[in-house]
Amino acid sequence: MFKRKLTALDFDNIEQLDVNDPKQFRNMIVWLEDRKIRHYKMDQRGALRATDSLNWSEAFQSYLRDLACPLSQDDLSGVTDWLLGYAIRLEYGDQVDKYKGVTADTMQERKAKVPKVVSTNPLDSLDFNDPSFIKGVEALAKILNVPKHPDHLVMLNACSRLVKNYLSPEAQQMNSALSEGKPFPIQEADLGFDTGDYVLNQAAKILRLLYIHDLRDLQTKINESIVAVQTITANPKTDTRLGKVGR
Repeated sequence: MFKRKLTALDFDNIEQLDVNDPKQFRNMIVWLEDRKIRHYKMDQRGALRATDSLNWSEAFQSYLRDLACPLSQDDLSGVTDWLLGYAIRLEYGDQVDKYKGVTADTMQERKAKVPKVVSTNPLDSLDFNDPSFIKGVEALAKILNVPKHPDHLVMLNACSRLVKNYLSPEAQQMNSALSEGKPFPIQEADLGFDTGDYVLNQAAKILRLLYIHDLRDLQTKINESIVAVQTITANPKTDTRLGKVGR
């Protein structure tokens, strides 16, 4: 009964979806909030994403109140239909120019013209909110000593950056070429201002160093771009056949 609205929202595996299955229903709610509704900030979605938690129903009821949903979660079909309709309204509001000229006839024409593409990338079929995937991310974070975060996607991003910056072959080669030096005395560094709190001062020092690191990385990329442009413009080729000596 929700197929048309789910299709409009580009939801995957519509035929296999059973909203009466608690696990599938909860994953669908998380997908709607992450991809379409986005009412909460990323760090506020932890309780809703904990689909295996015993307190998920309370978190979902709070979510419905925050959305001003007039229905109770006891009315499963009604709530599902309301949330899908709400997501579609938001989707349309974000892209009015794209959808205002769409009719049933134009949709049929598009379906006839667009070939069906079957992806061979296994990542496209992953369910990033599946409990087994979340446990895998947590296990990887534990191996890499990445601090735990309520949002498993944030942890996955941290693991990716750690591997890229320190564990990849390029990073290993770069680290081996660097000469060892003395650790930066962050405790003795001058912050330039005083918050009145020792812990906040130390945190501000760390943020300042990270900011400087990002600036240096940006400057390096700018320098690389300048060098790349100079290799093209600094040695132009001249066609001497076009020149003429004398009058």
